[in-house]
Amino acid sequence: MTYRITRNEAWAGDIVNRPGMLARSLEALSLAGASLEFLIARRVNEDTSRVFVSPLRNTKQKNAARDIGMVPAAGMHVMRIDGPDKPGLAAQICRAVADRGVNIRGSSAAVLGRKVVLYLAFETEAELKEAMQATRKALKPKRGSR
Repeated sequence: MTYRITRNEAWAGDIVNRPGMLARSLEALSLAGASLEFLIARRVNEDTSRVFVSPLRNTKQKNAARDIGMVPAAGMHVMRIDGPDKPGLAAQICRAVADRGVNIRGSSAAVLGRKVVLYLAFETEAELKEAMQATRKALKPKRGSR
């Protein structure tokens, strides 16, 4: 199995840090047909939490996100990597990116069974492109290996 490396747009917004507010936001996106692959919600302070989601695939979903105060996450250019998990995979990818002089702004990963999904965020589009090239090269199967 090979790795799939794709560009991904993250959307972000702040919500009131109270019971039910995250559910309301996710319900609005769900009613618009969004099937999220990525969700992070973090407390910013006593009153506010920040939510990141991806993907929003069409105008209806993006309009629903705007209606609840979400916008494309500024300065967050995201790479999604999915494929077979193996020990040291994240370290291998992060080293390949670092060796190109690119700083990783944020990361998130999960393993389900034998499959990994890893998200890396970068400050600029140019950094994202460089990181994608480095990752493709690092994950390219070696000659003679399976």
